[in-house]
Amino acid sequence: MRSHDLDYRIIGDDIQLVEIGLDPKETVIAEAGTMMYMDSQIGFDTKMGDGSDPNQSLMGKLLSAGTRVLTGESLFVTHFTNRGGSKQRVAFAAPYPGKIVPIELAHLGGSLIVQKDGFLCAAKGTKISITLNRRIGSGLVGGEGFIMQKLVGDGKAFMHAGGTVIERRMNNESLKIDTGCIVGYTPGIDFNIETSGNLRSMIFGGEGIFLASLSGTGTVWLQSMPIRKLIQAISPYGKNVRKESSSLLGNFLER
Repeated sequence: MRSHDLDYRIIGDDIQLVEIGLDPKETVIAEAGTMMYMDSQIGFDTKMGDGSDPNQSLMGKLLSAGTRVLTGESLFVTHFTNRGGSKQRVAFAAPYPGKIVPIELAHLGGSLIVQKDGFLCAAKGTKISITLNRRIGSGLVGGEGFIMQKLVGDGKAFMHAGGTVIERRMNNESLKIDTGCIVGYTPGIDFNIETSGNLRSMIFGGEGIFLASLSGTGTVWLQSMPIRKLIQAISPYGKNVRKESSSLLGNFLER
């Protein structure tokens, strides 16, 4: 289905929120628990599906919800609809300090790959699914980038990132990045994980054992303060210190 056309404004500097203006009967979908405030004529329903396929069967909705669990997100998506006769507003807040990035999916060829907890909200009609890195080694050792979310549609979507956001356009180039600093990228970008250097560099260099490698032609969004680094700085010994950086191999070893 064609996505609803949303009006919006982003409010704030370091801890931002996005305020969406909905015309009568327009709907925005969002991660559960991200709503900050809404006008009185906004109604909301919590559903298993994203609503992009009105004819989706119950089994399809269950499968869609199950794949969201793999990304660490809620089983449900909340649908906010203007049930009044004039424009109404609803606002969503980022879950940690950083920036909210508005995306026009139609300008990106209709799809975008986002880190597994980077999606905030989008126009109804946007399909939310998961994408698996075809290189199993990336999942075994790299953590980020093995399971990511894929947004497909022709409307507006909003992702959030920690710290400062850099939008970089690549033209048949390659870039090495800290694995947690990737917010999202267009499908023309190829993602891989590689070692950060020789043994001495990996042990004493302070950059970690692995780096993400992005190559190809497209657009990449990077964040300066991944939630993992923020948690490590605030609570270096807390139980959430490995959030956003867990890998298949790491999860197995921690058990």
